[in-house]
Amino acid sequence: MNAVAALTKKDFETDQDVRWCPGCGDYAVLSQVQKLMPTLGIPRENFAFISGIGCSSRFPYYMETYGMHSIHGRAPAVASGLKLARPEMSVWVVTGDGDALAIGGNHFIHAMRRNIGLKIILLNNRIYGLTKGQYSPTSQMGMKTKTTPQGSIDRPFSPVAVALGAGATFVARTVDSDLAHMAGVLKRAAEHEGTAFVEVFQNCIVFNDGAYDAITDKSVRDDARVMLEHGKPLIYGKDRNKAIRLRGLEPEVVTLGEDGITEADVVHHDETAEHSGLAFFLSQFDAPKLPVPLGVFRAVKAPSYEDMNVRQHEDARERRGRGELASLFNSGDTWTID
Repeated sequence: MNAVAALTKKDFETDQDVRWCPGCGDYAVLSQVQKLMPTLGIPRENFAFISGIGCSSRFPYYMETYGMHSIHGRAPAVASGLKLARPEMSVWVVTGDGDALAIGGNHFIHAMRRNIGLKIILLNNRIYGLTKGQYSPTSQMGMKTKTTPQGSIDRPFSPVAVALGAGATFVARTVDSDLAHMAGVLKRAAEHEGTAFVEVFQNCIVFNDGAYDAITDKSVRDDARVMLEHGKPLIYGKDRNKAIRLRGLEPEVVTLGEDGITEADVVHHDETAEHSGLAFFLSQFDAPKLPVPLGVFRAVKAPSYEDMNVRQHEDARERRGRGELASLFNSGDTWTID
């Protein structure tokens, strides 16, 4: 798409004071989204940002577009209604790990299942921030919070795995401190037809500071994360000599050059695979045994829900003509109250 020359990042900034804690990762996400919008070739009046409840859900206040701060966990439902009524609009959902995966879990998975043309950004700080530090569906086992003083015994969700399990056609993960990577992932999500889901590892400096140090600290991150690139081998490490090989159905870390191991022996990423098996396999990687994948897990083409909805309406009108509301009200079983 061609950039809209008349629009800049500033055109998408509101006059509202941005109110997140100093140092919050949300600032970086907001800035990258505001930079992205004028590059998409879409009129500003054709954007809408919908949120639920949580720190991340203040997003619509800071975007100079249409938007709605809706209710807890229901942003995908509100956004779906908007996209069906106005399919020409670029509709974005901004949510958090609690908003999307706890009270909103049902709405989240069905948005993926339907492949409706929403762009869903999930800011995952592995904690409830707005309500002051309770554990969330993505909090790590053993984590001590106000509601798990002896350590959480819940197994955490992987948002990427949930999205893939629901059949999402575009699934990606990035991190708030890698601005260039985030910008690239968000742009690809914006251009995808159908549901595009992006998980952002986002630091909560107050209630869960340092949750992602292992993959963001420059001194260690190269050995703790693997960057996904379509068609390329899963190679990582400070010296670019570590790789992932399959032994049967089990992944293992190997060193290139040892025991004759070459790039041909290791897993190559295929984001366009018809079945999501490889992508789901990658979604299970977790430190310290395996590197954490960042990038696009899956990007496949499939009919979008809103396009099929429009065609269904057009087919019905072609066969039966345009309906009249008065005739509908007076058809079938009716009765009169005296």
